[in-house]
Amino acid sequence: MAALSSSSLYHKFHSSTLAYYSNSNSNSNSNYESSSCFTAKPVGYSSRRNGLSITGGLRIQNAATKPAKSPAEEEWKIKRQLLLGKRVRSVDAKEAFRLQKENDFVILDVQPEAEFKEAHPPGAINVQIYRLIKEWTAWDIARRAAFAFFGIFSGTEENPEFIQSVESKIDKSAKIIVACSAGGTMKPSQNFPEGQQSRSLIAAYLLVLNGYTNVYHLEGGLHNWFKEDLPSESEE
Repeated sequence: MAALSSSSLYHKFHSSTLAYYSNSNSNSNSNYESSSCFTAKPVGYSSRRNGLSITGGLRIQNAATKPAKSPAEEEWKIKRQLLLGKRVRSVDAKEAFRLQKENDFVILDVQPEAEFKEAHPPGAINVQIYRLIKEWTAWDIARRAAFAFFGIFSGTEENPEFIQSVESKIDKSAKIIVACSAGGTMKPSQNFPEGQQSRSLIAAYLLVLNGYTNVYHLEGGLHNWFKEDLPSESEE
């Protein structure tokens, strides 16, 4: 593993582009569609290409039948209520580093594997919550076409083996800090009265649903970890 310059990583994450758009992640009080970690396309955008009707971001009409909604696709308001009810606590980057170093906390990095290999906190465990679309069902083809419409040729989908993979690597009694690139927040603000969803908060929700009892969340994400010039490494 190679140590990395946090200042260069900060600029990389600050300007990184989206890999995943989804209406299921939208904040009901926002005027924008939300990605798994960032704000994406404006609501109300519409177009038609190759027989696909795309309205309000990536709503695909009359293209294929979408599978049943998974827990990860639950409304953010419901996810947030459960996270707050289970006392899932958000910590900043410096506090996360201290907890990892002094209190045996595990950092669970839920970024795509390729991003994890580029840079991550030392000792972090990677289980991606979203992966590249693998199958070629009618629904998957429609999603690929929708991503391609916006110039994204590596569209992602929920990783159905996420919990199984986490359980194989981390005990349910472990103290876990879940991290993604942007982090999101459960704190209300003027623009986001219910906070803002992220991949790490979705992952924290799934962990709590599946019996993990010591779940924390990295506020500000790895973006802030690198900005604070905290240790990082890569995998060659």
